[in-house]
Amino acid sequence: MRTEVTSAKRIVVKVGSSSLTTRTGGLNTERVTTLVAALATCYGSGTQIVLVSSGAIAAGLAPLGLQSRPTDLATQQAAASVGQSLLVAQYAKDFGAHDIKVGQVLLTAQDVTRRAHYRNAQRSLNRLLELGILPIVNENDTVATDEIRFGDNDRLAALVAQVVSADALILLSDVDGLYDGDPSTPGTSLIPEVRDFAELDSVSIGGTGSAGVGLGGMLTKVEAARIATSAGIPVVLTSADNVVAALSGADVGTLFTASDSRVPTRLFWLTYATTPQGQLIIDEGAAEAVIDRRMSLLPAGIISASGAFVAGDPVDVCNEQGHILARGIVSFDSDELPALIGKKTSQIVAEQGSGFDREVIHRDDLVVIDV
Repeated sequence: MRTEVTSAKRIVVKVGSSSLTTRTGGLNTERVTTLVAALATCYGSGTQIVLVSSGAIAAGLAPLGLQSRPTDLATQQAAASVGQSLLVAQYAKDFGAHDIKVGQVLLTAQDVTRRAHYRNAQRSLNRLLELGILPIVNENDTVATDEIRFGDNDRLAALVAQVVSADALILLSDVDGLYDGDPSTPGTSLIPEVRDFAELDSVSIGGTGSAGVGLGGMLTKVEAARIATSAGIPVVLTSADNVVAALSGADVGTLFTASDSRVPTRLFWLTYATTPQGQLIIDEGAAEAVIDRRMSLLPAGIISASGAFVAGDPVDVCNEQGHILARGIVSFDSDELPALIGKKTSQIVAEQGSGFDREVIHRDDLVVIDV
């Protein structure tokens, strides 16, 4: 038995569109009812559940007379508007049969990529759980735009798992786990456990769900697992058909074990839940100081800046070749930096005054992305 699951007091479960809807769109009520029954059993044993559910757009296809997922944003939003109400109504009905109350939580990318919004989402979800409500989370597709969206609910589920300090994350799809190649190809094998993501360097990962109504593929699920495990949250990836076994701790699908070195919450948020508003190009000396010696970034080491940002926004820190080295919270507005670039702090203070004697990015607000 997987004690990572059986000992969990709070579990986030993510289910994909293909596990809830028909191939032509519209809810598969039998599948929803089966999923709810499994979650209700786990909930009844004292485990708190947060359900991250895809399916709004797919559920809206049939009612709108659409044969496939629309490609234009406006029609996607229309389908989401119709489908979301149908999806939650079905969940409310089925969970209600088990005397479980549900609450709908619709999030946009900004709700976790802006620190203040992130904390609001955290308070809301935690309060729902305290009140005995089972939150049903989805991306707010009705208002999300191409520029500000998660893109898939796998990443959303991983971020929600961190937001609510979950003990485990279960990703359900139409594939029963991670394989060392295309599952439809003879000779490929299920990978039962991943302890180090470096183990996957030689594995061919790709493809999308078979139903053609969702967005997430295996790559997004592995990335979601990487995000969650870095926050100390183990992940089980399996098919929706295996939900009962997965929640019972059975050895099904693929287990991604939690990282031994848990990323602090603020740095986790900075790494995985932010959208950079600009770039700072730094010289070799600054790169060595920031990456190797973990020092703050000063104006003297900056070559150029791009983007429109204000103090408190996340920005990427890049070398002269444009390779992203780190991400940090900048302490100056983008229109202030040009007058500071390449100058020593003493010179800046002489020119601008004592209010400018601060780091561009303090080391406590900076996380190394890659070297």
